[in-house]
Amino acid sequence: MTQRTREGAGPDAPGLQQPPTPQEVATGWERVVEVLRSQWHLVLLLVVALGVFGAMVAAAEEIYEAVQDGDDLAAVDQPLLDTFLAWRTPELDRAVTLYTDLGGTVWAPVFTLLLVVGLGVLWRSWTPVVLMVVATAGSLTMTSVGKVVVARARPDTSLAVPPFETSAAFPSGHTLNATVIAFTIAYLVWMHVRSRLVRVLVLVGAVVHAVLMGMSRVYLAHHWFTDVVVAWVLGIGWLALVVAVHQLVLARTGRRSRRPGTG
Repeated sequence: MTQRTREGAGPDAPGLQQPPTPQEVATGWERVVEVLRSQWHLVLLLVVALGVFGAMVAAAEEIYEAVQDGDDLAAVDQPLLDTFLAWRTPELDRAVTLYTDLGGTVWAPVFTLLLVVGLGVLWRSWTPVVLMVVATAGSLTMTSVGKVVVARARPDTSLAVPPFETSAAFPSGHTLNATVIAFTIAYLVWMHVRSRLVRVLVLVGAVVHAVLMGMSRVYLAHHWFTDVVVAWVLGIGWLALVVAVHQLVLARTGRRSRRPGTG
């Protein structure tokens, strides 16, 4: 019986795991080093993206503190809103309201879904859909958490253009989601399209859309300027991280982006 116990407890006994040998550990580290050497630019990209994301979060915290104290950037909130109030006309109010509705909870998901599905069919890839789901999931989460944690009041409804908003102000959900969606599309185009002109035009369009969406929220007195700025900051930081992780996934799976010519 003693002999059986000793035999059963050997290195091949089921349920027992032997620690790795020094040679196995050395081989494992050699593989890690080789991956780091061959993909050093992607590792650097991830490190930079993490740094950007951390810097953007820190900037958002600084803006939050300014809002709490009513100084620094928050001191611009009321003067900028007053400037927009002076610019208002019935025609401009309608135009800005129409534009800001593009970033709302009704039209933005519809347009985004149609666009990424169309790109996915065109490029025969699930990447546009998956990447947009991940990107927007992060922006929606940051919006929801920020509104609950800060619980900042919007400008008084006597100053706002209807329809009025009822949720908390900080950060601007329209702006954060518009920033993430626009720049995710720009990144997808950058990955799949060869034409430099198309790339630049789409990137410029993304910047313009994010800026106009944010300023429309201030014009309508649905948000303070700092609500918009923190949305831009968080959106840029989150996108940097999403892009870096996506590049690492592509490298890990050995896939390259398909880049059909566009003339």
